[in-house]
Amino acid sequence: MFAVLVVLTIVISVVSPHFLSYGNVANLMDQSVVTGIVAIGQTFVILVAGIDLSVGALTGISSVVLGLAMTSTGLPVPVAMLAALVCGGLLGLVNGFLATFGKIAPFIVTLGMMSIGRSLAYIVSNGNAISSLPDSFAVLGSSELFGLPLNFLFVVILFALAWAYLSFTKGGRTIYAIGSNIEAARASGLKVSFYMLLAYVLSGVLSGVAGVMLSSRLMSIDPVAGTGLELDAVAAVVIGGASLFGGRGSMIGTFLGVVIMVMIRNALNLLNVGPYWQGSAIGAIIIIAVLAERFASSRTSRNPVKH
Repeated sequence: MFAVLVVLTIVISVVSPHFLSYGNVANLMDQSVVTGIVAIGQTFVILVAGIDLSVGALTGISSVVLGLAMTSTGLPVPVAMLAALVCGGLLGLVNGFLATFGKIAPFIVTLGMMSIGRSLAYIVSNGNAISSLPDSFAVLGSSELFGLPLNFLFVVILFALAWAYLSFTKGGRTIYAIGSNIEAARASGLKVSFYMLLAYVLSGVLSGVAGVMLSSRLMSIDPVAGTGLELDAVAAVVIGGASLFGGRGSMIGTFLGVVIMVMIRNALNLLNVGPYWQGSAIGAIIIIAVLAERFASSRTSRNPVKH
């Protein structure tokens, strides 16, 4: 993926001389924030052989809860942000409970939650955008540290923490074990149900975090916020080398996948490609990435490593 990223950077910079300008690079960092946060949660879910199609809707409803908490109820900004995270986490818990204990396919559960979340965002906000947010709230989306956007540095820290958890903790190893073979994990005495719930709750909470960051950047909240975000998140995780069948993937791969996704969208904008064609490009990338992953898996199974 790193090699792909390098080649892609060279090609786009040749096609568009503005690509590596400071302003555009800063824009790339800013654009990767929301997708990156949601992709972290999506990685946890995909690693346990699930999928979360509701992340965009949860980002939207969490944003609405955040906005109403700050404007209608007058809660302090930190408390309103906590309310957004709790909203996302509770809806993520519902997803995990139905998928884990209800034995309903994650695709169906999260597809239903996507519709519910989007509907609730319209109902709670009465279909209206929320503005007049406190000026202090803009600090998250507009501040810089060491010349880099503060929100991007925050995302890098989140990726580092998620990578450390998956790489060096029992919980991380359990998540990989569940995705690789859930029955073997259960027979080994691992807390399968707990960690499957944890994956969906984390995805929900991080959707709330994404809603906070998006709202701080725009200083306005719309009930349609996060629309299509689930597609970008899944694409980033798959491009990063994760298997949709669970058990394989990494946070480093997901991070590179996010950067590649954002670069492709940015390049299409620089080349004046219409937004309708951009959806086709992203969809084609997902299909190609999945095909490449299946091809690599089949080759590995035919040619096992000899020790």
